[in-house]
Order: sequence, then structure tokens, then C-alpha cells
Amino acid sequence: MDFSASKFNRRDFLWRFGGGLGGIAMAHLLGAEGLLADTLARPNPAFNGGLHHCAKVKRIVQLFMNGGASQLDLYDYKPELIKRSGEDFNPGEKIEASQSKPGKLMKSPFDWKQHGECGRWVSSALPHLATCVDDMAFLMAMTSRTNVHGPGVYLQTSGFLTPGFPCLGAWISYGLGSLNNNLPTFVVLPDSHGLPYNGKGSFSSGFLPVTHSGTIINATARNPITDLFPSESAKAITKQSEADGLALLNKLNRAHLTQHPGDSRLDARIASYELAAKMQLSAPEVLDLAGETEATKKMYGLDDKATESFGRNCLTARRLLERGVRFVQVWSGRDGSMNNWDNHTDIPKELGSITKSMDQPAAALVKDLKARGMFEDTLIIWTSEFGRMPFCQGTSLGRDHNGGTYVNWLTGAGIKRGAAYGESDAWSWRATNDKTTGYDLHATILHLLGIDHTRLTFRNNGSDRRLTDVHGEVIQEILG
Repeated sequence: MDFSASKFNRRDFLWRFGGGLGGIAMAHLLGAEGLLADTLARPNPAFNGGLHHCAKVKRIVQLFMNGGASQLDLYDYKPELIKRSGEDFNPGEKIEASQSKPGKLMKSPFDWKQHGECGRWVSSALPHLATCVDDMAFLMAMTSRTNVHGPGVYLQTSGFLTPGFPCLGAWISYGLGSLNNNLPTFVVLPDSHGLPYNGKGSFSSGFLPVTHSGTIINATARNPITDLFPSESAKAITKQSEADGLALLNKLNRAHLTQHPGDSRLDARIASYELAAKMQLSAPEVLDLAGETEATKKMYGLDDKATESFGRNCLTARRLLERGVRFVQVWSGRDGSMNNWDNHTDIPKELGSITKSMDQPAAALVKDLKARGMFEDTLIIWTSEFGRMPFCQGTSLGRDHNGGTYVNWLTGAGIKRGAAYGESDAWSWRATNDKTTGYDLHATILHLLGIDHTRLTFRNNGSDRRLTDVHGEVIQEILG
């Protein structure tokens, strides 16, 4: 048999002598060690401790409230709004709302109380998260360039208003790489009701190699990872037929590679098969919560229908982080006008329902990570695409979109605990002092990962693109 270079390249060798899923796994392992010349370029393992400076954060979980969480019903206490509730809103300039004529000023239907040693005001809608405020740093004057959901979510995930740009998780995957060769670097846990605004575009790798896109896991579904295993109805699929199919696929892939050298989509496809081979062994263990104690399950709210779904996602997120997944994104709320944070009609009912589903599991995640010593290298982020207006929407009890001000919080590694930065006006209509943007948030996250956001770039269509575009400053005031 002729083993000359004219007959075999390295990938051919693996496929001919490894074959099937074993060959895929072998190719991945050799590629991860840099032993395959034609393998997709992978980050240097040394980068796991930071690209440009010493990292304080190794892994991240982002809790994304899809729909525009109402800051003035949750975290932004405004006595003046309470005092003037029911009056016309007249700030001395034109008021614009996205979907309706502005109604009367409307106070929050929830009670307010100061919590913790820091004295942070939190509404009664969040009784569990209120117990965690001494570990959090609040950004009280976040602003957005838009008050439209799709562009707003893109802006908060990718730094741009339009599709086609890599999201935060993809940039982190590209810059730092994996902490575990058996699991994805970037995992997305969507709401059980469906995907958020923009669908899969919210977790896209954009112009980065496709392998950096988020891997979607539906933790509450019967088959959490689509197509990882053959369906039960596919009786014709056997080990032999699967091996034959993979051999044919390999032949087609190699033919395509010859015709289209350097196609990152093919590299990503091959990488996905490599990862799938290992995930068939590792993923079931991660997603199986049977080994968790009953006390832990109850803490996350798995014993309550209202909190079970988001609680399962939060507990799964913790298990993924423990096993080396670098970035986990947990979504609360789907697209559309229901089952999310887009509360146009009835704040007491709609917001009260979704906060109940999120509050206990999110607080459990914070406390669980802290108890396990994972605060030392894990960052937790709570965010939304924008906020809500201080007046009611027409004659309803709902609130319209507001890009003028909203609230995010962070906790965990590298964060100054009990801190707050920024301030909105007396009605929580617009940010006034120490405004921050999604660009600043992204710059700060990358900084904690050991990355200078101005230096993490990718050449695309003649431009050196970056997550923060031409904007962004690290928010030093919330760093510990």
C-alpha cells in the first residue's frame, strides 16, 4: 500500500484507518494538539489565562431577559414617580413611544424595600434576588440606541443593530477557545417556550468561522440536543449504516474541500462531527440531573411548575460551567408578544408572572456558584435589550419600550460587591449621570477575561472588526 503524500493527506489517513465516529474523535484530538496541518486554526491554550493581561474570569453565564425588562418595577426606585402617579408626564420636551400614545405616569404596582448592607432598593417582585444584592454590582443608567426588539437584542448580543455580526459568545470562543474538548465552548439554553427575538441570529458567529456559533441545548425537551442521536423511530439506522453514511459524507466533504479550499463552513462541519462524537458520551451525563440532591433541585425551583423550566436551565448552566463550558447563555422569554418581558398590557399580571419564573432560579444560581467556590473565576451577568417607560401605554396597565434607561447587574469574579454606577432621572425615563452602553458592558466583560476589547479583531471585507465596533470603555467603577 502506497503511503506517499500524493495518495494520502493527514485527514485521509484518519478517515481510512479510523473510520466512523472513532476516526472523527481521533482527528479532533490530533487537531487540538496542532498535529494536523489542515485543521482549523485553534487558539493557543496559553490564551485560556487571558490574551492581553491577567484574567480574573475564566467562565461566564449570562441571564438574558428577552423583551425589555421594566427597570422601574424591579430595581430603579423612584419616589417622585410614586408621588406623581396618575398625572400627565411633562418633562419639557416631546415624548415619543414606540407603539402608543403616552398615558399617565404609573407607579410600580410592587412594594419597595432596601436590602443588604449596601441598602439597594429592590421591588417585591424579586424577593429571592433581593437577598443577593451585597454580591452584585448594578449598572443603573444603561442606554440603548434603539427601542425595537430585534435590533435591541442584536445590539446587546453582538454590538451591532443589524444581523451578520458575531455575538459575544462567539468572540469569546474565537479569542480564548475551549476549556473542555468534550463539550462546546459556547452553549445556549433558550426559554422552553421558544427562541428569542432574531431566533438563532442572537447566537450567531457572524463572519467568524461557523464553529464559534452557540450550541443550542433545550434542557427541558425530551431530546435536548437536536440530532445528537438517531430518533427512536429511525429503526433502519444501525451502527453499520451510520458508519457507511459517515464514510460517504467524508468522501463528499473531501471533494468539496478540493473545489473550495479554505471554506470555513466545511471546517466547521467537520469540527461539529468531531465534537458530536465526544458529546454522545459527555452530554447525557451533563444533562442528567438525577445525581443532584433534592435540596438542590428544590433550591432551583424544580418542584414548582412556575419555576421548573428556568430552574432546570439554571441548574444545567451550573453543571456545564463546572465541566468546562466557557460561556453559557440562559434566556428568559421567547419572541412574540407573550411569555416574555415585553409587558405592554398588564404589568402586575405579566411582569409578576415572568419575574416569578426567573427570580428563585437566578438567585439559586448565584448562591450555588458562591457556595461551590466558583465565584473565584465565574462571572454572572443579568441583562435585557432595553427598559420600559414611566407612563402607562394608553389606558392599559402596560408600559412601552424605553431605550433611554435600563438596568443590568453583574456578580462574581472581578466584580465590586454591593456597588452601583449611574443614575436615571426622577421618573426613570432617561439616564442622566454616568451613562453606560452595551459597548461598555462588552468591553468590561472582555477585560475581565484578560482581553483588551480594542485588540480582539477579525479581518472582514477589508476592515478589522471587533465586538465593540469603535466604541466602549471598561467600567472601572464596578471592578473589584
